[in-house]
Amino acid sequence: MRIIAGILKGRRLDAPDWSGLRPTSDRLRETLFNVLAPRIDGARFLDAYAGTGAVGIEALSRGAAHATFVEQDRRAQGLIQANLDRCGVENRYAIIRAEFTGAAMRSAGGFDVLFLDPPYGAAALSEALETAAPLVGSGALLVVEHAKRDGAPSQVSGLELTRDLVQGDSVLSFYTHV
Repeated sequence: MRIIAGILKGRRLDAPDWSGLRPTSDRLRETLFNVLAPRIDGARFLDAYAGTGAVGIEALSRGAAHATFVEQDRRAQGLIQANLDRCGVENRYAIIRAEFTGAAMRSAGGFDVLFLDPPYGAAALSEALETAAPLVGSGALLVVEHAKRDGAPSQVSGLELTRDLVQGDSVLSFYTHV
């Protein structure tokens, strides 16, 4: 894995050495940020189910003002920190060790772009969208990565699906506040 563009372009990121994490591929990340480009500069970015932190670090590389990483696995949290250190990122991030759908996220907010990569499965997708909905303010954008077989709902808790991008077996679904 590597950072694709921005001030950290070309930096290599450590990948997990255990099973259970499914990092967003470089190709899918590039597609995501091609769409997000006009929204990233100065943005407050949420990378939920962060895994390696690659998506949030890519946002920082491309000009996001701050990234918040939410990950419940201690090993992945350490991996995110190691990747941030490797890239020399300081003072522009927070790592929250919590289950995204847990109580810790109820008080979070103020994000311009929210990216969710929950475990694949219709139930996990639905739960993640329900949790994220109150965090999506007016003008904010929510993007969720999910398996093609798990169709994203067209509306959920005040959010409306505006776009789907399919790449292989993965889909990026884009939501805005209604």
